[in-house]
Amino acid sequence: MSNTDILPNWENLVKKQLKTEDIYAILKKENLEGIEVKPFYSEIQKPLANLPKVEENTHLVARYHESLEEDVFAFILEQNVETLEQKTLFVNNKDLAGHISPKEEDQYFSLIDIFNENEGIIDDQLARELLSKDFKRNICVDISLHQNAGAAIYQQLGIALAKTKELVEVYGPDILNKLIFRIAVGGNYFFEMAKLRAFKIVFNQLSKEYGFNEIPYIFAETSLRNKAVADTENNLIRSTLELASAMIAGADAVFSNNYLVDRSTDNSEEISFKQQIVMAYESIINVFEDASNGSYYIEDITRQIAEKSWALFVEIEEGGGYLELLKQGIIQEKIYDQAVQEQKWVEEGKIKLIGVNLYPKLEAKRSIEDLYNKKEIKPVRWAEMFE
Repeated sequence: MSNTDILPNWENLVKKQLKTEDIYAILKKENLEGIEVKPFYSEIQKPLANLPKVEENTHLVARYHESLEEDVFAFILEQNVETLEQKTLFVNNKDLAGHISPKEEDQYFSLIDIFNENEGIIDDQLARELLSKDFKRNICVDISLHQNAGAAIYQQLGIALAKTKELVEVYGPDILNKLIFRIAVGGNYFFEMAKLRAFKIVFNQLSKEYGFNEIPYIFAETSLRNKAVADTENNLIRSTLELASAMIAGADAVFSNNYLVDRSTDNSEEISFKQQIVMAYESIINVFEDASNGSYYIEDITRQIAEKSWALFVEIEEGGGYLELLKQGIIQEKIYDQAVQEQKWVEEGKIKLIGVNLYPKLEAKRSIEDLYNKKEIKPVRWAEMFE
């Protein structure tokens, strides 16, 4: 049976069930990304490139604790630990990075953002210090801040490209294979898969402009945006789905932020890390290069996100570049407008958070004006409105 035979049969069945001829008006689902989502897919315009990961298997990253030394192979490191051997270490402390001497048996990566978002500058001294280190990836381009501040998916990726372009202009195109991208993965399950896949496509395209064929190294972590202080059990569910999105989309490393949000215990850190272990060992999704490849739905939204991201990148470049638009306050305002609209959807119940605006446990409420500042990019959780 051909696709042309399937579609009318499907439409007729839905018309009968919904008792209307205008089924698409009912089945249409709004989203804040400006992405067209169809209720049924029978084809895609053009198959997308199947881009691999940089790493063979996704690194499962834990916050360092001495009790984990024997069993965990990848750590976020905020203090020097002499006893570690044959580990993958993601350095997350500027002072530590300045004094650390990588050992041959270890792999070191920098998670230190060299962009000063408040002043609209690159910390050149820090960047050159990091570039002098024998790290696998020396410079981190951090856009987790932008996701947690409420930026749209296409804004996050457009900004990542624009920040990359700024680095190339200062340090030359060879820096492309020295970058690691720190990306926060939100709760829109399939869109977040498409986000990472789209980023691989647009970054690869940018690298080709300089004669390279690079794949971005992606360090994906769970979002804080959709977490609630008083709803820790649901936080665990949300972050588990976010980890799945990241692994399926082919992240090179994943990290689960503490699900307790405002505090940390040894037990909560252990549970947060074991989320990754369960996902990887029960489903082995951390070994696939591109597990969602071939899904018409994900392929289509991947293409749309890639196109919108590239268009924003071009717009930023035509406006003078990321740093210039930061100084003018234009980047902050774009993120602010998106974040406020998203927060209104939470307030109105269009975006549902169980235990927050659906079956709420909390009564207190803060205004959007209290939470957001048009002149500042800062992390804001949806639930802060109700806490």
